[in-house]
Formats: sequence, structure tokens, C-alpha cells
Amino acid sequence: MTNPKQNSYLVISAMGADRPGIVDELSGQILECGCNIEDSRMSVLGREFALILLVSGRWDAIAKLETALEPLGKRLDLTVNHRRTDTREQTGNMLPYAVDVSAMDQPGIVHHISKFLSQRNINIEDMSTARYAAAHTGTPMFAVHITIGIPSSMQISALRDDFLDFCDRLNIDAVMEPIKN
Repeated sequence: MTNPKQNSYLVISAMGADRPGIVDELSGQILECGCNIEDSRMSVLGREFALILLVSGRWDAIAKLETALEPLGKRLDLTVNHRRTDTREQTGNMLPYAVDVSAMDQPGIVHHISKFLSQRNINIEDMSTARYAAAHTGTPMFAVHITIGIPSSMQISALRDDFLDFCDRLNIDAVMEPIKN
């Protein structure tokens, strides 16, 4: 049986046409149900607004929020999905690193980098990408920022050398550095 004093967790994703007030309405509903936003990512992509939230609350507050999400999504014209989850167990054997990549825009950059990492059992914790025009020339450029967890048993200098060689072959600039808290 669930301890009523222990928090439950819900992941919510929502997407729809961008307009002012979406975050206000969603966060207001979360608060009204007695829940709290623990973590979130929100962005406008093209003309669409997308978000993903980790929400916590007592089990009954989470249940109330789950019930409220479908009518809220209809009212706001959003596609809303949700799923119960637990807190993530912290593993002490992972080293947090940041990877920053920039290159002339070309198909497959994210795929190639994610394949390199997954083949080495390195988990992508967070990733953001952006396309922009290079200063002076206007050349289409692509940037990727990735937070990864590297197993502590891995030799970092060898991994960094392999990664930078890999990036050189793809003609992309990259930096891999430890995250300093």
C-alpha cells in the first residue's frame, strides 16, 4: 500500500499550437490539484509549443491531476499524455559530462553522435539542439548540447580522444568536459 505522506510522480507531455497563456493554465491546474512541478522542459518548435514536466504530489493529488488533464487538454487544444513514474535512483558510478557540438548543418548529426555514445553504454541524460545562421556568411549551422553519464570504470582520456577523432571524421567541432557543480 502506498504511504499517503510519500510523494507520487507523474510525467506529463503536451503539444499544441503556440500561444500565450499555456504555461499559466497548465501550471495553475497542477497547483490547484495540490501538485508541484519538479522538473520541466518547454520550447517553441516551429509554430508548436511542446513541454514535458515531472510533477510530484500525494497519490490522491496525482490522481486528481490525471483526471483533470484530458479536459484541460481539450480546452487548451493540446495533445496531452501522462505516465506515472518513480524518482530516479542516483547511481554513484556515473560521471556527469557535457558535450557541445557545432557544425555546418547536415542530416544525421544527432544520430551519429547518439550511436557513438550508445555503443559505449553512455546514457544521454539531456539534449538540446538548435539551427542557426553563421555570423558574416549566413551558412546554416547546427549546435547540440548533451549531458551524459559516463561509467566511472571508463577511461575518460581514451573516450575523449575517440570522440574527438570521430567528430573530426564527420567534420564537426566538439568539446567534452566534466560538469562542475
